[in-house]
Amino acid sequence: MATTEIILIALGLAMDAFAVSLTAATAGHLDDKRAIFRLAFHFGLFQFLMPVIGWFFGANLVKYVLAIDHWLAFALLVFVGGHMIHASFYGETSFNRDPSKGWKLVVLSFATSIDALAVGLTLGVLHIHIWFPALIIGIITGILSVIAIRAGERLSGRFGKKMELVGGILLVFIGLKILLMDLFN
Repeated sequence: MATTEIILIALGLAMDAFAVSLTAATAGHLDDKRAIFRLAFHFGLFQFLMPVIGWFFGANLVKYVLAIDHWLAFALLVFVGGHMIHASFYGETSFNRDPSKGWKLVVLSFATSIDALAVGLTLGVLHIHIWFPALIIGIITGILSVIAIRAGERLSGRFGKKMELVGGILLVFIGLKILLMDLFN
């Protein structure tokens, strides 16, 4: 597989993490360099690990995961997005604080990288070595997450807390997109 193809796949896989990073920063939840690093690092790490897991498990186990992956990603993103929408109307809750900590970070990292599991499976079926593509996917996701966070910080000054509602709606739509793409493909 050519490096150009790997980069294009990585860009496609990174879009969900990009959108979540942009939303989190615009809503004003990433206020220090450590939070930015944690979010970008974990998004990149999960995007690196999921293709590796898919590649190692191969067709035997992944076919069961692929049967429900879209439902799982949908549920997780709607859950997080729903909390953000609720918080936009009713103020700060413990769930809408810094998304770069705790279970919220794990949920977001997993939900935005679950499609990379299928990519790993595909690369395994095609007998393509996984380490280089997984590394490129992880690095590109991490870089795009930082770019999205920086862009979101600029938008935050302009739109402020209104972006909490927009961000929640965006996460719900990302979950819906994942669900519909898997159901109708």
